[in-house]
Amino acid sequence: MEDQLDMAEKKVLVEVVKMAQKRGMSGAKGAWKDFLNSYDKQLGASLSDPSRRSKEVLAAFLKTFTDENDLKLFAKVIQCHSNRALTELFKEESPQHKSPEQRLVRLTLEHPQYPSEYSFPSYEEEWVVIKLKKKSKVMRSTKLVAVDCEMVLCEDGTEACVRVCVVDRNLKVKLNEFVNPGKAIADYRTEITGIAAADLDGVKCSLSDVQTSMKKLLSHGTILVGHSLNNDLQALKLDHARVIDTSYIFKYSDAPFQRKPSLNNLCKSVLGYEVREKGAPHNCLDDACAAMKLVLAVVERGCDTNIPCLHDVVPDSEVAKLLLHRIPRIVPIGELHRAMPGEFRVEPKPSKNARGDTYSALAVFSSMEEAHRVYESLEGTLEKDSFGRSQKVITFHLSTGTEANLCVRETMHDNSLGQLLKKRAAEMLDSGELKKLKVSKIGEIEVAAVNQCTDHLKEIERLKEELRQKDLQIVNRCEDHSKEIERLKHELSQKDLEISVLHKIVQQHKEKELRRKSKKF
Repeated sequence: MEDQLDMAEKKVLVEVVKMAQKRGMSGAKGAWKDFLNSYDKQLGASLSDPSRRSKEVLAAFLKTFTDENDLKLFAKVIQCHSNRALTELFKEESPQHKSPEQRLVRLTLEHPQYPSEYSFPSYEEEWVVIKLKKKSKVMRSTKLVAVDCEMVLCEDGTEACVRVCVVDRNLKVKLNEFVNPGKAIADYRTEITGIAAADLDGVKCSLSDVQTSMKKLLSHGTILVGHSLNNDLQALKLDHARVIDTSYIFKYSDAPFQRKPSLNNLCKSVLGYEVREKGAPHNCLDDACAAMKLVLAVVERGCDTNIPCLHDVVPDSEVAKLLLHRIPRIVPIGELHRAMPGEFRVEPKPSKNARGDTYSALAVFSSMEEAHRVYESLEGTLEKDSFGRSQKVITFHLSTGTEANLCVRETMHDNSLGQLLKKRAAEMLDSGELKKLKVSKIGEIEVAAVNQCTDHLKEIERLKEELRQKDLQIVNRCEDHSKEIERLKHELSQKDLEISVLHKIVQQHKEKELRRKSKKF
């Protein structure tokens, strides 16, 4: 151990010392601050931040520990760091020098979610860290095994592995064991795991036994394959650096990286078959084989890792539900009726993380339309979840008067829901219920139509009569005008005649006057 401490980087020693502080561990010269007071007479414990102390001081403190369990814990921390350092060097190597298997390991390590999802509490009790040797032969090994586990919920709120299956590259079964969790089980999740209480009767295989078997299978740089493999490693309490996660290496071509494809969708898209029928429980042997086949499809056939986005067909029973999630655990499930209007019952959802601060539930309505109406009526902040689906963050008051927040999402994609609503409406047009409605209403519809036609005919006749009256008035006025014109013409003719007669009289008078004057002279 002393050699390991001397060779370790300072940042590794800092982490080990901080862990010892957190756990209240003491060596031959006491805890960290006690050691500083005796080791450094000048500064003592006044400079207790491990990151501000030299590597020599840190190593000197850790060398005061002699208890075998303490030394094993330190070795585990140092091994984890060594594994990480080797994988970082592996990532920096030129891709052209790597085998197809190694390139998939690299793809897994470079996934944006790897640092958070594969950051295990490996220092804790019962955890096993697989040692990764520096030999190039080990780091370049192309040996593959695939694993899958089934987990149950225990009464202490934790999850435990109750079955583990491992297959090799040729799909030969290397491990297929039921596991005794060693504590009381609250929920077998039979509908998901396919495991019942009877399956574990008389089972003596422990998690420690499985870890021993896994250490042998993963020796010499063997690559571990799985789908969402971090969950299996968490259940097995196993930290292994050389992994291929099929949920990382395959991705939807038109979706954000956070939306990882399901194993069933990958099998449909890549292998051409479903790993299980809809609603059927998991079978970890089938799932382990499926994960291995997916990796071999890429390694041996060069299969494209970009797949089309598949929208699962959601049963009508699921469509009539709203998903309530990110519910604080302090909110009793009975209080969820205060969050939304309408009549619905609440179904709690099994939690993937029983130790989390939140939980999820389903609000079940009488119909899809009612669920959609309630969702649309909710007032809250509209946002997108990590898969790009619309959801609302709402605030409601508990019976105690305190406020609580949760997220509400419809159980279908936005586009799919719209299409289903249209489809439902179209189906109703042909449904027997609507046909009965048509038969019961047909008399009323016909009577209304006849009455409407009669009203229209009466209006037409009235308008026609009004038009005739107007035409008659126009004709009469025209006749009157013609008579007036004829009268005026006759009167004008009489005037013309009178003028002509008067003109002649005047002319005759002028002539007489002229003759009279001429006789006078």
